[in-house]
Amino acid sequence: MRNRPSLPPPPPPVELRSWPDREAMLADRAFVLRELVRMHMGPGRLGVLMMWAGLTAFGWLLVGSGLVIVEQAADFLSGIAGIVSLLLGAGALIPAVVLSALHVARDREVRALLTEWGALDRDPERDRELRLPGTSLVWLLLSFVLAAGGLALCVIGPASARPGDDTYGMVALVMGLGMVAWLTGLVGAVKASAHRRWVLRVLTAPAPAPAPLTPAGALTPAGGRPASSEPPPPGSGTPSRSSGR
Repeated sequence: MRNRPSLPPPPPPVELRSWPDREAMLADRAFVLRELVRMHMGPGRLGVLMMWAGLTAFGWLLVGSGLVIVEQAADFLSGIAGIVSLLLGAGALIPAVVLSALHVARDREVRALLTEWGALDRDPERDRELRLPGTSLVWLLLSFVLAAGGLALCVIGPASARPGDDTYGMVALVMGLGMVAWLTGLVGAVKASAHRRWVLRVLTAPAPAPAPLTPAGALTPAGGRPASSEPPPPGSGTPSRSSGR
């Protein structure tokens, strides 16, 4: 299994920036932002989200089936089969939930880096390819369908259950599958809306004040005060306060 790519570092502090000029800084900014956008909204991320959602649904399907089997068990072997199904479902469900949580946490880190790198400057030509309106729309539509379908299962499942015919295990099975679909759709909708907010607040907002590209120590004396605030050296031709007396 291939290791997932590591996240790029945040932009260096102002006092440590050493880009030779603004164009070099914009080139590095564009490269990092392209990688971060791909990690956040790329087709691969959609596939990973659906894979973890499918594994979670499969695990809950086994758990719910085990509950139904145990609840309706007529003999010892049926009870054993239900327990085995419960164990297998837990073995698939727990890793899927943990990895899904890691997926969400990584997305938060990516969004923080997108904000930090995007705030360095503005580059309308390069930033245009980062907006991804079509990709955001696909994420939003798929998320809406999943969330709506999951919410319908969570409501229709218990409402349509008939006492004596439908067991508690069956109701839990249907509601669990609906909850998985609803949470997956919610995660996808949050990603799509967060990307849109980033585009509006960072890429299309007014450019920030330019920051120095070289270490601050090269621009100020060792004392930390600007050069204009230092007293003129003797013999420099600038009159001192005592010269007017």
